[in-house]
Amino acid sequence: MGTKLYVGNLPFDITEGDLRNMLSEHGPVNEIAVIMDKMTGRARGFAFATMNTPEAANAVILALNGKDWKGRALTVNEARPREERSGGDHYRSEGRSRY
Repeated sequence: MGTKLYVGNLPFDITEGDLRNMLSEHGPVNEIAVIMDKMTGRARGFAFATMNTPEAANAVILALNGKDWKGRALTVNEARPREERSGGDHYRSEGRSRY
C-alpha cells in the first residue's frame, strides 16, 4: 500500500511531473495527487504522494521538510487520516432556510 505524505507550501504552478521528479530522487513513488482549485484550475499549493516503502517516505521527509524549493519552504510529513466533516447546517440540509 505504501505511506501517504502531505506536501505543502508548494508553488501554485506545480505539476504532477515536477513533484514526481523531486520525490523520486528519494525512493519509488506510487501515486501523486496535486490538489487543484475548482474555480481557477491551478494548484492550491499542496499535494499528497504515496511512497512505495516507509523507508522512502522517511527519506523524503528528512530531505525535503523545510527545504526551500522555488522560493518556498516545503512542509512534508506523513498525511493524517481525513477527518469526518459534519453534515453542515441542519436547516439547509433539509432544504429549509433559517430566515
